[in-house]
Amino acid sequence: MSVHRRLTIATGAVLLTLAVSGCSGLGRSMVGTVSYETAHDIEVTVTSPGVRGCHKLSPGGATRVRNATLVDMRLFRTRDCRGPNTYVATRTSDQIAPGTLTWRSYSVVH
Repeated sequence: MSVHRRLTIATGAVLLTLAVSGCSGLGRSMVGTVSYETAHDIEVTVTSPGVRGCHKLSPGGATRVRNATLVDMRLFRTRDCRGPNTYVATRTSDQIAPGTLTWRSYSVVH
């Protein structure tokens, strides 16, 4: 492999890394979708929510959440993102245990 080709590949890798990290920084979006199932079995999908603040889920809460974004998130059983939470890594999902409270909000780990 030529030196020029290796330099081009290395430069491309650096630019891709910067682009991905820039998309999930403060003031940006999560890049991807957060999908959840409500307590009434309704599927809701949010595309590229912001990374700042506390995001409320449907009024009845969510029983299952899929994080198909580029950043990790925390799920809360309160409407104000306070108290104990459940960590959901990027590209994973979680669901509540039977008989427990639903998740009511989430925040982004950054």
